[in-house]
Amino acid sequence: MNKIISIKEAAEKLQEGMSVMVGGFLANGTPDRLVDALVERNVKNLTLICNDTGFPDKGVGKMVVNKQFKKLIASHIGTNPETANQMNSGETEVVLIPQGTLAEKIRCGGNGLGGFYTPTGVGTEAEIGKEKKIINGKEYIFELPLKADIALLKASVVDKKGNMFFVKTTKNFNPLMATAADVVIVEADKIVEVGEIDPEHVMCSGIFVDYIVGGDK
Repeated sequence: MNKIISIKEAAEKLQEGMSVMVGGFLANGTPDRLVDALVERNVKNLTLICNDTGFPDKGVGKMVVNKQFKKLIASHIGTNPETANQMNSGETEVVLIPQGTLAEKIRCGGNGLGGFYTPTGVGTEAEIGKEKKIINGKEYIFELPLKADIALLKASVVDKKGNMFFVKTTKNFNPLMATAADVVIVEADKIVEVGEIDPEHVMCSGIFVDYIVGGDK
């Protein structure tokens, strides 16, 4: 199966009302060309799952400014004032989750687990509406897994089967999200033949990847 498609074809796979995970940390490791294509396409009423909402002019923040999300699930939004504006006005639902908890919820979603107990958030608003349990004398709250219809990832080098290598901190949430979506699209800086990435250097397996875009940097 040829997994390589155009940016335009990839953008068309995200439809109104879908949930989407987007890799990146403050837009580092975010698939910028896919984001730009989605801004141009202007698909609306999406649910975004990400670490943060980037900046107004960078990363998924461009889609926030374009008002394409009805709901945001993230660990922080402080670098994008527009996210806060939409949250405070009630225009967009924003769910803030501690970063480690967010990562673990995605990991559970990708591994078919029913959730996990964590002490993070006990005694705060994070525990509202959630099951609580005492384990070995310590209080925990139960967190459910997170999955998405589509994951949009960024990798430095990708082979034609989708095996991925990430340079430095661009790795961040990308490998986790690759496991937790029904359709996974990776934007590559460089696409190589199968075997050109040393197996010891593969950071995320191509078995998770449905489509590859880019490769011309």
